[in-house]
Amino acid sequence: MKRILLCTDGSSFAQSSYRYAAWLAPRLNAGVDVLYVTDVRSQIASTGNLSGSIGIDASKELLNKLVDLEHEKAKVNHQRAKLILEEARQFFDTQGIQNVNLIHETGFLVDSFHEFEATADLIMLGKRGEAAEFASGHLGANLERIVRASHKPCLVTSRQFKPIERLLLAYDGGQSGQKMLQFLVQSPAFKGLELHILTVSKKADDPEAIAHLNEAEQKAKAAGFNPVRQLIQGEPEKVIAHYVEEKDISLLLMGAYGHSRIRHLVIGSTTAQMLRSSHIPVLLFR
Repeated sequence: MKRILLCTDGSSFAQSSYRYAAWLAPRLNAGVDVLYVTDVRSQIASTGNLSGSIGIDASKELLNKLVDLEHEKAKVNHQRAKLILEEARQFFDTQGIQNVNLIHETGFLVDSFHEFEATADLIMLGKRGEAAEFASGHLGANLERIVRASHKPCLVTSRQFKPIERLLLAYDGGQSGQKMLQFLVQSPAFKGLELHILTVSKKADDPEAIAHLNEAEQKAKAAGFNPVRQLIQGEPEKVIAHYVEEKDISLLLMGAYGHSRIRHLVIGSTTAQMLRSSHIPVLLFR
């Protein structure tokens, strides 16, 4: 049994993740682990040394009130986590997804995430969280750190759910792109869907780009796809974005890194730009 690790914060992007998880789980024969992490900072009230400014007795009284406030915040956060996770369970129940495991942790998502990633086959999270839900053009605070740290495929979901019918593999022959291609051809989730393979090059007769495209096409055909192949000149971000819109692509697959020498420090610039601008989910592989 495969496992999907879905990171939620209850935001609208997370709600979209539920729907994509419900789409993928039966195709992968996978269960869903729903992880909600209460940020430990959200329930800590400042208890610094106040005696110098307001006197010892007043400081003790204020400190007691701050401790009470921390306890109250912890109760509220626990209740909030319980409601969000229960809402997720109810959603998956309506979709007929029975193998759902709800997980509540307190701490930091990036730290807690590693414990559960080890048993997961796919990571899912929204492009933005509740703190930046309407900050168009931005990414969630945890997104890049999770994509950079994870050794599993990461599906970054958009705000709106759209059934997956047409796939676009943006392929540059890089190491993470090769891993993505391998995941694509081996996964039962995408069998029978329309697959487009796009390689972006600086010139039309670039032999290296043509070789990469040929490699991806041959592997896709061997896996039973009948891919549409395209070699297009231009800037990768613009070419990929235009292709997605023109062909009504519903899922973009790409490596998290290109050939950059600093690929282990930040996710690739093309990847980051595509995540910011894309209105469809993006499946990444480190």
